[in-house]
Amino acid sequence: MTVPVSGEVSLGARTSGGPSPLVRMRSISRRFGHVLANDSVDLELDSGEVHAVLGENGAGKSTLMHILSGSLRPDDGIIELDGLPVRFANPRAAIIAGIGMVHQHFKLVPTMSVAANIMLNDEPSRGGLVDERAARSEVRELCTRFGLDLDPDARIRDISVAAQQKVEILKVLRRQVRLLILDEPTAVLTPQEVRDLFRFLEGLVEGGTGIVLITHKLSEALGIADRLTILRGGRVVSSRTPDDLTPSQLAKLMVGRDVLLEVRRRPATSGESVLAMRDVRAVDGRGVEALRGLDLDIRAREVLGVAGVDGNGQQQLVEILAGIRVATGGSIEWLGEPIQIGSVAEQMRRGIAYIPEDRQQRGLIMDLDVRENLILRRFRDEPFAHRLRLRPTAIEQHARDVIDTFQVRARPTDAARNLSGGNQQKVVVGRELKGVPRLLIAAQPTRGVDVGATQFVYDQLLAARDAGAAILLVSFDLDELFALSDRLAVIYEGRIVETFDPRAVDEEQLGLAMAGVRGNATFA
Repeated sequence: MTVPVSGEVSLGARTSGGPSPLVRMRSISRRFGHVLANDSVDLELDSGEVHAVLGENGAGKSTLMHILSGSLRPDDGIIELDGLPVRFANPRAAIIAGIGMVHQHFKLVPTMSVAANIMLNDEPSRGGLVDERAARSEVRELCTRFGLDLDPDARIRDISVAAQQKVEILKVLRRQVRLLILDEPTAVLTPQEVRDLFRFLEGLVEGGTGIVLITHKLSEALGIADRLTILRGGRVVSSRTPDDLTPSQLAKLMVGRDVLLEVRRRPATSGESVLAMRDVRAVDGRGVEALRGLDLDIRAREVLGVAGVDGNGQQQLVEILAGIRVATGGSIEWLGEPIQIGSVAEQMRRGIAYIPEDRQQRGLIMDLDVRENLILRRFRDEPFAHRLRLRPTAIEQHARDVIDTFQVRARPTDAARNLSGGNQQKVVVGRELKGVPRLLIAAQPTRGVDVGATQFVYDQLLAARDAGAAILLVSFDLDELFALSDRLAVIYEGRIVETFDPRAVDEEQLGLAMAGVRGNATFA
C-alpha cells in the first residue's frame, strides 16, 4: 500500500534489505492505442553512473524516460527510487524527488527571456513581485558555475538552437537533481561544445549524480557510458558494458540488421552555378547584423557543406534562401540572373526545397496527418486540387508513394505528432525530395535521427546530388559534413572565411577556422 506525499509522489515499503540502485524500473509497459511502446522493460541506474539508452526511432526510449520523469504513467510495472516503490503524478513531482529530464524538443516559451524561462514557476520575488534583477543575477551565476555562455536578457525566439539547448539544461540543473535524463543533448552542439558538456557531466557523476543518456551517436555512447541498454520494438534486446562492443555491433543491435557506417559516394561532377550570393547582409531578430558581407556559390551536382559554431549566421543564411527572411544588402543570382527573393512560394516555384533544422516547429504541422503534411507546399496545385477543391484520391496515393519510397513507418492517416522522430524526418525529406529540386537546403537533416534512418537520409541526399541537384548542407556534425560534402565552407561572424576540400583538411584545421583562426592570426 502506498502513502501519498504532497499529493504528487507516492512511496511504498522498501522491497529489499541490501544496497539498492538509485533507480530500478521493473516490467514497465505502456500502450498508445494499438502500439505497445514499452513491453516489460527493465532498467537500473546507480548513483554516479552514466547509463546510455539506445535504439532506433520508435524503439521506446523516450517513452520510457517520460515515464521515469513523470510525464507519462506506465500501464504496468514498478519504479523504485532508493529501493522504495514510487509513482509520480507529474514532472514537478519527479523533480521534487530529484529526477529531471532535458527533452530533445525544447519546452521553452519563445517570447520570454532566457532568465524568465529558467526561473519559470520558481521565480525569486521581492515585495510580492518577480525580482528580475535577482533572476538575471542567478542565471549569470549558474552560467559561470556550469561553464555555459548565455545572455539572461535574450528572448528565446532570437537565440540559436544550441543556446536553447543550454537553457533547457540549466532549467533542470537549477533544481539540483540527483538523476539527470538527457534526450539527444548533443544533437545541435559543436564538437567543442560536446566536449565541454561531457566534461561538465563527468563532474556531476563524480559528485554522485546518475545520468541517463539517450543518444543516436554510437561513439558518444561507447565513449562516455558505464552501461548500455538497447531497445528494439519496445523491448530490451541487450544490456551490457560498452567494453565488448564495436560501433558496427552496437548499430546491428539497435536496428536488427547490418548497417553501413561509412558513406559510399561517387566523386562529384560539379556543374553550373545554381545560386550565387555576393556581399549579402542580414540582421537577426534583435536587429543585430548577422550576415556581414557573405559570398557563396552553390553548384549543380555537388554538396556544399557549411561548418561553423552555431550563431555565426547559419540561420539567417538558410532563411534568406528559403524565402523566410529578406536580405538587407548584397546581391543574389539564380542561374546567372539577378533575383530578389520575396517569399517562400517564389522560391518553391524556382525549384528550391528546404529541410529545416527543427522538423516539429518548421517542418510539420503536428496535428495534421501524414497525407496533409506531404502536400503543405502544394495543396493548391494539380493533381492535389482542382478549382480550389482538394482531390482526396490523389492526395492519398501521393502519401502512399512517399511512405513506400522513403520507408516511412506510418499510415497516411497517422497524425504527425504520433510518429517517431525518425519517421517525422522521413516525411519532411520525402516531401522535399519527391521529384528532384534544383536546389536543396538541408539544415541539420539528421538531428535526433537514429543510425538506420541517418543512413537512409544520406542516401537520399546523395541520390539528389547525382540526379543534378545543388545541395547546401548546414550541419553542426563534423562527421556528417566530412561524409557528405564535396566542398566545405566555414562561416564565421556572418562571412565565409575559408573553403576547403574535405579530403585535404582535418578536423583540427576545420575547428580552428570555425573559431576564427587562420594560422596564428584571427580573421578580421
